Amino acid sequence: MKLYEKLVAEIEAMVSHGVLLPGEKIPSVRQTSLHHQVSMTTVIRAYVHLESKGIIESRPQSGYFVRRRAGEPVGMELRASQPIPISAEVDVSRLVLSTLRSIRGHNAVPFGSPYPDPSLFPWRRLNQYASTIARRHPHWDVMDDLPPGNTQLIRQIARRHLENGLSVDPNEIIVTVGATEAINLCLQAVAQHGDTVAVESPTFYAMLHAIERMGMKAIEVATDPREGIDLGALSKIISGQKIAACMVMPNFHNPLGFQMPDEKKRALVKLLSEHDIPVIENDVYNELYYGESHPGSLKSYDEKGLVLYCASFSKSLAVAHRIGWAMPGRYRDKVEKLKFLNTLTTPSLPQMAIAEYLKNDGYDHHLRKVRRTYAQQASIMVSMVNRFFPAGTSTSHPVGGYVLWVELPDSVDSMKLYRSALEQGITVGPGYMFSPSNGFKNFIRLNYSYAWTPQLESALITLGKIVTSCI
Repeated sequence: MKLYEKLVAEIEAMVSHGVLLPGEKIPSVRQTSLHHQVSMTTVIRAYVHLESKGIIESRPQSGYFVRRRAGEPVGMELRASQPIPISAEVDVSRLVLSTLRSIRGHNAVPFGSPYPDPSLFPWRRLNQYASTIARRHPHWDVMDDLPPGNTQLIRQIARRHLENGLSVDPNEIIVTVGATEAINLCLQAVAQHGDTVAVESPTFYAMLHAIERMGMKAIEVATDPREGIDLGALSKIISGQKIAACMVMPNFHNPLGFQMPDEKKRALVKLLSEHDIPVIENDVYNELYYGESHPGSLKSYDEKGLVLYCASFSKSLAVAHRIGWAMPGRYRDKVEKLKFLNTLTTPSLPQMAIAEYLKNDGYDHHLRKVRRTYAQQASIMVSMVNRFFPAGTSTSHPVGGYVLWVELPDSVDSMKLYRSALEQGITVGPGYMFSPSNGFKNFIRLNYSYAWTPQLESALITLGKIVTSCI
């Protein structure tokens, strides 16, 4: 299939599934060219072909729109779900909980927080939408909250993926209570108690929590701080023992901040597909890139339904609402059933409020502001750490997200540092949280999403002095 024919098929599918509605504007030629990584000539050829088929129409100085057809149903209809036939210890949770309680209970400087600064997000606008919706629908029906989730939000999620270069079937999307629930459900769908799961080293502790909670074992795979998981090391592990699943963060990894190159993403999916091993892709930071274009995903290279994609709006739009989603590939129906059994529903009001915001407000404008802010603050944080921390300190080079991984001199124990810093009203993320084997005892993670103020600068200088005292 030629490139323009592939693009035609993807847009036709989005119109057919109701992701793109009659009368709605589709992404511009330039935007589609950028996100699909094809020439503008290819996009124009595809659009002309779609126009000749009567699927879209051009409007002078306005762009291209989905053509309205008489008698055509408006909206998206999701297919009925199919019935599902019945058929080494990780212990970091207490440490993570203690860190979060310290931030909340002691009003400490949130360098150790996993959450972004909420002041950057349009929470007032989202609350306005929620209030309007609540007045319009005073009596809620629990049936509205059942899996897979709110239809309008699912449509907006599918449309967002399309705008970013990934054509998805909206029927695959399941709305969850944040990405954490999505990760847990996906892991539960592909592995069982006692199974071994391959993870990056270091890895985001939410993944370790899921493994711990289900009585599974984590095996760490060497991970390059700039390009991600070592495929040679992973291949060797797979050949030596049974691996039930793999869990990775290819875009703006927490805590390393890297973006895995597209060719390596393709190679990772190919390696796991050859062994029929499912991979859970945690892509919660995918909108927080510092470069010119949206990053690709493992999902885009999946041909066997083995990639279980997880994301949320918590890191880019609405911290408090805890709305995420999963696209679990061949495990879709099993994940939907597990969602129903685990939490029954996801609250409707925040789903509907986010859907309205995505439909009516400038999400891209908001994201550009957030990305610009994070990129500037990352530069400031790196500069300050290099200036005020002792010799022998080095940092990661984040290209997205809002966390910095800091390697301290070998003699520094991050748990002792954590306790000493907390006495001064400062939190950090000790390296122990990111590995089941305590392999990062002299590392810390720092959050740089909060507005850079004299108080924050003073706290980082103080933290540098505490690090020096720990040597």
